[in-house]
Amino acid sequence: MISLIVPVYNEQDAIPPFYREVRGKLASLDAQVELLFVDDGSRDGSLALIEALAVADPLVNYLSFSRNFGKDVALFAGLEHCRGDAVIPMDVDLQDPVECIPEMIVKWRQGAELVLTKRVSRQSDSFCKRHSIRLFYWLHNKIAEAPMEENSGDFMLLDRKVVDVLKQLPERKPFLRGLSSWVGFTRDIVSYARHSRVAGQSKFGCLRLWRLALDSLTSFSTWPLRLWAGIGASIALLSFACAAFMLLDATLRGNPLPGYPSLMAAILFFGGVQLIGIGILGEYLGRIYDETKQRHRFIIRKSRVGGEQGG
Repeated sequence: MISLIVPVYNEQDAIPPFYREVRGKLASLDAQVELLFVDDGSRDGSLALIEALAVADPLVNYLSFSRNFGKDVALFAGLEHCRGDAVIPMDVDLQDPVECIPEMIVKWRQGAELVLTKRVSRQSDSFCKRHSIRLFYWLHNKIAEAPMEENSGDFMLLDRKVVDVLKQLPERKPFLRGLSSWVGFTRDIVSYARHSRVAGQSKFGCLRLWRLALDSLTSFSTWPLRLWAGIGASIALLSFACAAFMLLDATLRGNPLPGYPSLMAAILFFGGVQLIGIGILGEYLGRIYDETKQRHRFIIRKSRVGGEQGG
């Protein structure tokens, strides 16, 4: 069995064409294909459509959250409840091409335990988004202990043993792309051209992408803390050099009244440095606080998994 984990948030227009595309193009596979929709607190008719599909198709299952918990949480909920020997998370908007799945399965059967997909081009993205994502991958791979494949995404194939390992990770704010790199295992890559959305609009604006990048950088590296310690040491050395220069200048030329602008510039500079350092510490402290609360990642309001209703 192959399980497709499909997170859904207000995607009622995309669900019918997605279902038709998957069932049409994967009908020739010599394996059962389970569709596990994860309704991430949708406020439109998404859940009703999924329930109707589940009634007509016994291989359609679903989880419905009590509210919106986020895409990565939805993906991990799918990992915890799917039944496949191989698992493929993918978007419902058909930007992840269904025609790549047979090639991914071939590489899996050849021995790859994790099959990543990699975009061949980002020309459809805006200039700002394209270069900010490139900067993110460069920075992440410089500081993280387990680098990510550039231009890859959540569209990947995971062997059951990889899924079982990921399910054991207790993080409250999981980041599937980073964790799938961190766990290791043998891997292969399928390149593809990303399609346009079949319906609706992207739910990932600049703010959510920024938060995702921040979560990734702080989840897989303590480098920002070490960097700030280095900046503090450098400023301390610079202050000693400045003190020595002022002492020498006062000895040789007297002690003129210091200028107000230079004093304010120094105060504002050091104040800004301290606030940035406190902000970085606060980000890590906030993550520790979230982990120590040990709250559930998600709350399921209604479900059907393996033909059994829940809720």
